[in-house]
Amino acid sequence: MKIIIIGNGLAGTLAAKALREDDKQAEIEIYAEEKYLYYPRPNLIEFVSGHLPHDRLFAFPERWYGQQRIDVRLATPVRRILPDARQIEILDDRRIAYDTLLLANGASSFIPPIRGADRKGVFSLRTLDNALDILDRLKDHPRAAVIGGGLLGLEVGRALRSRGAEVEVVEVFPYLLPRQLDPRGGAILKTEMEKSGIRVRLGVATEEILGDQEARGIRFKNGEEIAAGTVIIAAGVRPNLKLAQASGLPTDRGVLVNEYLETGKAGIYAAGDGIQFKGFVYGIIPASFEQARIAAANILGRKIKYEGTVLSNTLKVAGIHLTSIGQVNPDGSGFEELRFERPEEGIYKKVVLKDGAAVGAIWMGTKNGVNGITRAVTQKANIEKWKNDLFAETFDFSLL
Repeated sequence: MKIIIIGNGLAGTLAAKALREDDKQAEIEIYAEEKYLYYPRPNLIEFVSGHLPHDRLFAFPERWYGQQRIDVRLATPVRRILPDARQIEILDDRRIAYDTLLLANGASSFIPPIRGADRKGVFSLRTLDNALDILDRLKDHPRAAVIGGGLLGLEVGRALRSRGAEVEVVEVFPYLLPRQLDPRGGAILKTEMEKSGIRVRLGVATEEILGDQEARGIRFKNGEEIAAGTVIIAAGVRPNLKLAQASGLPTDRGVLVNEYLETGKAGIYAAGDGIQFKGFVYGIIPASFEQARIAAANILGRKIKYEGTVLSNTLKVAGIHLTSIGQVNPDGSGFEELRFERPEEGIYKKVVLKDGAAVGAIWMGTKNGVNGITRAVTQKANIEKWKNDLFAETFDFSLL
């Protein structure tokens, strides 16, 4: 059996690993656009910050791929999939046959239609080459602006600050991390970010990146301007759909898959940041882990259903532990919101209930209780009778 995987990011590489663990005989080939072996994208932040050396970026040493008999073709983009012939076509017009294929070519940085976004000194951060270019630019242009106050924007801001840059994060929303926090949590996080020396400007829309050939600042739609010789756009990602569309696979906002992670073409599965399942394009690491494992099992004939992934992020933003899971800003009626805060310590906790069941939570500034509240939300545990005790440091989550 010959299995071809397109994309050597998290989903593609971990699917290959799972396939090899369960099938010692299958031929496994990975075709990658990048010239580098798989590195977890969060490692790029630590690399830019100076806390992770280049040689520790990568998830597996080169010899591991040989030991696993996983054949990785770097810098070998696939131009087209030919589903009826069960072949792929690479850029030199060569065609390669497969028995089963996994499309895991992920997503790319979204660059909004901002005037001047093509100027020298303007970057996104999605690849190792992006990170290397940013570090090179920062040497002579240490005043930086980050457009976007989401997870990536704040982490980029922290990394640049670690390099000694002057950093200002600008966000169109009225508070930080609008997908993971509520307004109160965002306000507490803003204060903590500013304590670390990062300026934060909220509720402003970027109109233009100023400069002639090179970036020298940003103008906002309200007419205000700030100076910056290095500009990072952190406005999210969009699934890479061109290959799927050129190959006749059904797409919407992502590549459409069913509960077995099958596409609309026989023998072709898909996983990772580029897929859409029941209307969701997840774009988060836990979803890619789960999809990689399930896709590998189904390729080998197991028939395991993917049920979707509970939206969850556990991370450290500017040194602050943060977990956000489930419905943290619920729409509609019938929800109850419980809160606890100690803003002087950067601590903010919130639990969202629906008919007594935990359906969402924010846990910021402490790791104590994170595993318990995450489990409660994932299982939709009924916590009605404990809601007055839930935020105590000594609360026993095994009761839930």
